[in-house]
Amino acid sequence: MAKETNQEPLTVTEQEEIIEEVPTEEAQTAEVTTEIEAPAKEEAQTEVAEKKQRKKKEEEFVEERFYTIPLQKALVRPPKKRAPRAMSLIKVFVTKHMKLDVKISEEDEAEELPQLIVSPEVNEKVWSRGIEKPPRKIKTRVTKDKDGNVFVYLAENQ
Repeated sequence: MAKETNQEPLTVTEQEEIIEEVPTEEAQTAEVTTEIEAPAKEEAQTEVAEKKQRKKKEEEFVEERFYTIPLQKALVRPPKKRAPRAMSLIKVFVTKHMKLDVKISEEDEAEELPQLIVSPEVNEKVWSRGIEKPPRKIKTRVTKDKDGNVFVYLAENQ
């Protein structure tokens, strides 16, 4: 590889320097793959972090109990009010059995009150046959965390 006819041909060391300066296709693809892999690694790390947070949330539960909640009193209501009554019966039952303090006093107003949270699965189970025919009983898993919040989940075998 001569630069021009007037000049002398390049020495071996000069040729090696030119080759080092020009990136090869392998080097270019390696740079591209590292750029593509970097976001994938970040996503994997965030997923691992989220899983750890979920485990922490599960570990934060102070108390976990399984209840079969009777809903027969909902059938005393008129047909179009039975499913809403069943939901209120679930809330009353859990409040009573998990000793959830919902009373508001002057001192508690400054602090956050513990909450009762019913999962969408429980709601769907109660409403599955419509407003007129809620189930007569429902199996639930009730958990209480360290802040006093109570969560109602559907039992796993239902």
